[in-house]
Amino acid sequence: MTAFFATIRTSFRRQLTYRAANLSGLATNLMFAFFRAAVLIALFNEKNVVNGLTIQSAITFAGITQALIGFLSFFSWYDVMHAINNGEIGAHLLKPMNFFTYWLGIDLGRALGSFFIRSLPLFLIFTLFYNITLPDSLLQWLVFLLSIVLSELISFGWRFLVNLAAFWSPNAIGIGRFAFGLSWIFSGFFMPLDLFPDWLANFSRLTPFGASVYLPIEIFINNLKGFDLLQAVLIQVSWVIFFIFFDQLVLSRGVRKLVIQGG
Repeated sequence: MTAFFATIRTSFRRQLTYRAANLSGLATNLMFAFFRAAVLIALFNEKNVVNGLTIQSAITFAGITQALIGFLSFFSWYDVMHAINNGEIGAHLLKPMNFFTYWLGIDLGRALGSFFIRSLPLFLIFTLFYNITLPDSLLQWLVFLLSIVLSELISFGWRFLVNLAAFWSPNAIGIGRFAFGLSWIFSGFFMPLDLFPDWLANFSRLTPFGASVYLPIEIFINNLKGFDLLQAVLIQVSWVIFFIFFDQLVLSRGVRKLVIQGG
């Protein structure tokens, strides 16, 4: 565990060193948060509620989704794929740490750094311009915090799995683009799932994409209460457990096929 926490700490510090990249990312995400909030206000056409979603919650949705982009890194991540393609994985497998655990530590450090220097400042600035919805109880806040931690674990599990495609393809970027494209559609990032047809919205919430992006938002805007709150957390925990075991299984199969410098 000492090596795992040291990996998180090192990755966190490295994330903080990219000041220019973080500031430009913050500015870009904030600009799109304003843009998407304006689009949603126009779509609501002066109505206060559409399909159970209030305009205030829709605006909050725009701010949170943009704030979570850097934290979750859900829509593009090829670090493991590059490590497999360039043979760097050989050095990683020699580390006194499981390959999956090592990259989990790297990603948690990155996510933690991104949360403090991009996600949190972005959302605080956003709240200066819009009247947003906040969790209405301490329980709702606590479950939300738990939910975004689980979201990051789901996000990492999915991205790690997609990157493992490099074991079977010399250029798996195309597979990655298709897989991350699914994330955009079913996560509810483009548009609140509440505005989708019920069958599609319910299905999306059960996918790892909706579970990691949209369920935390529904918790934040108080759309989920009581049993629904518990159900949302159970869905997230189920995906975390699934990815921990399935990623390890696929990784073990992939390592058997690994060839570095002919050996």
